[in-house]
Amino acid sequence: MSDRPEGQVPSAPHRLQEQYINAIGEIEEGQIISGSVIEVGPELVFVDVGLKSEGRIPIDEFRAPPSLGDDVQVVLVRKESRTGEVLVSKRRADEKIVWRTLKEAEAEREPVDGTIARKIKGGYEVDLGAALRAFVPFSKVDVMRVRDEDAYIGIETKFLIEQLFNRGKANIVLNRKAWLDREASRKRDEFYGTAQIGDVYRGTVKTFTSFGVFVDLGGFDGLLHVNDMRWGHVASPRDIVELGEEIDTKVVRMDHDTKKVNLSLKHFEPDPWTTFEEHFQLDEVVDGRVIKIADFGAFIEIAEGIEGLLHISDMSWERKVGHPKEILNQADEVKVKILGYDLGAGKLSLGLKHVLPNPWDGVEERYRPGKIVKGVVTNIASYGAFIRLESGIDGLLHVDDMSWTKKVRNPSSVVTDGEEIEIAVLEVDRSARRIRLGMKQLSDDPWQALSTAYPKASVIEGEVTSKTDFGVFVKVQGGIEGLIPLGHLTDDARPGGERPESGADPESPAAKAMQQIEVGQKITAVVTELNVEKQRLAMSLREFKKQEQRKEMFQYMQDDEEPEKVSLGDLIKEKSPG
Repeated sequence: MSDRPEGQVPSAPHRLQEQYINAIGEIEEGQIISGSVIEVGPELVFVDVGLKSEGRIPIDEFRAPPSLGDDVQVVLVRKESRTGEVLVSKRRADEKIVWRTLKEAEAEREPVDGTIARKIKGGYEVDLGAALRAFVPFSKVDVMRVRDEDAYIGIETKFLIEQLFNRGKANIVLNRKAWLDREASRKRDEFYGTAQIGDVYRGTVKTFTSFGVFVDLGGFDGLLHVNDMRWGHVASPRDIVELGEEIDTKVVRMDHDTKKVNLSLKHFEPDPWTTFEEHFQLDEVVDGRVIKIADFGAFIEIAEGIEGLLHISDMSWERKVGHPKEILNQADEVKVKILGYDLGAGKLSLGLKHVLPNPWDGVEERYRPGKIVKGVVTNIASYGAFIRLESGIDGLLHVDDMSWTKKVRNPSSVVTDGEEIEIAVLEVDRSARRIRLGMKQLSDDPWQALSTAYPKASVIEGEVTSKTDFGVFVKVQGGIEGLIPLGHLTDDARPGGERPESGADPESPAAKAMQQIEVGQKITAVVTELNVEKQRLAMSLREFKKQEQRKEMFQYMQDDEEPEKVSLGDLIKEKSPG
């Protein structure tokens, strides 16, 4: 309350002093006030805050030296010190402003700006300004796994606040990954709201994969597949683009449900398949270059962006190719024939052997069944031997066709690699490219001749070749081996009339008969079975002896003018010594 007399008008100095007192009375210590820079010195910055004297601020509280007239927010520390000065602090004002901003950002889920200052245990320290530090874990600094931890230091970026405490000491945890995901989602939605197939977007090559690259389109990724990099074959995406390279791409596919976009480089050029038939035709022989070799064949480029498959089965008439590398090398220049194509699918089938004449043409006329020809043994397998009849034409000599009489288990015992042999053509199948050959067919079938000469029940002579537990093997006419079973070696009977069928008992008649027979011994027997198809011959000594006994009995009866009735037993007794 003024003590001036009522109605008295104060003088000018008194008015200024009164205004100052009123103004300073409205400002409280600790309050943020505005000031204007009036002087910048090497160590101090002087700021007019509208009080009795200027505020002085150390220059190191500024990120950069201010300019005259700049507005500055400060905290009024003291209205008037003992020396009459006004004490202010920019650092404390900055802290209050930043902290207030952080609280608002946390409540509103808005991003805050910060600089990744340095690497600490488990993550990074982030400078938020005003001497405030925050922490961001490695796992929340990027949408991708952190590979180079030092690469993030110094990045000025935005973060979302995960935790915010100020209980004596600030504790702030940030999340950059969440902000990046949100921005990517926002930009992706914005992209799908406006983008059209065929639109061109500039992006940065972000990561490589085996099937292409991901391109950053400004916060979200698009896939540039290896098949969309160029119309021709691409061995590796790194041959086309580089990491971090900025490229123009064209949108070729969009999935609004999954929010995935496919990009292309090759669609900046016309599709060469649209003019394929203007330059190429079926069965045409063209020049090509081997651009890739696989287990099943090779890919041949015949023009820019036009490549076809040369299948392994179409590489050679002469032999079966185990792997394309036996015939071709990477980057080889070759002549190939166009066997077929599909313009819609962009597929081309090529042939290498078709450039040369097919040796199988006319093979039925050159190799008729029954013809005797010569060939060279090129390969021996467990089941037979392959015979080269001419270049590109091989036939198979199966083990079953090597001998009429022997069971050939090892073809090398009959023919040798590189040997020239005479052979008979048995069967020709041009469609399957298969010729069946025979060696035994060079001579007549001894089984057929034997069947004609020695029908069942006829007497036959042979030589014992081996003895077994179940009988004796005898070689007869034509080198054929037959078996005399153990039970057919003798006609002696056991007590009770049993016939000996086993040699287990060394005292049995069959065993004794076996002991009397020697390998190499000439022997005469009766044919009991002769099967040409199954190549099986069975003989019997027992039946031969019976036949001899019947002959003797018949002869005896012929020599006696008045034959008496005698039994077979009587006849045997009469003929027996003693």
